[in-house]
Amino acid sequence: MRGIEIVAIRLDPLANTPAMRLREIDGSRREFDIFIGAPEASSIHTALEGAEMPRPLTHDLFVMTLQRLDVTISKVCITEVVDGTYYAEMHLESTTGVHVISCRPSDGVALAVRAECPIYASEDILDAVGEVPESDGAEEILEEFKDFIENINPEDFGR
Repeated sequence: MRGIEIVAIRLDPLANTPAMRLREIDGSRREFDIFIGAPEASSIHTALEGAEMPRPLTHDLFVMTLQRLDVTISKVCITEVVDGTYYAEMHLESTTGVHVISCRPSDGVALAVRAECPIYASEDILDAVGEVPESDGAEEILEEFKDFIENINPEDFGR
């Protein structure tokens, strides 16, 4: 399993469907999309923005219930993709041990964002659908500028 992060929640222009863009945290930083439902997209976006709602949303309620029962979401793992359908597991820790629950990746991610727990994807998924994004050169330009700033001398400007 490799740690992943949420890059964006967006509307895919071709499918006209919400998608979450995920990226490998380390390594080659491969990215992939998972199409999700509009309610889940809204829920994830709301949690990422830290927006306060007047009443708890479904995912908020679930996390609050787990907290009240002294159960912690320790991680969410996106485990496989079969015929374009992604599968995930939510790992719960309690006094009785670790419990693994099957879930949709969108629900798992919505809960992970709220519980502030790590999200992982299997190496097989990253190998199958992960894409290394093309560099736009911005990072290289930024590094060159940092080097310039660190090595600049007042004499370089003359009088």
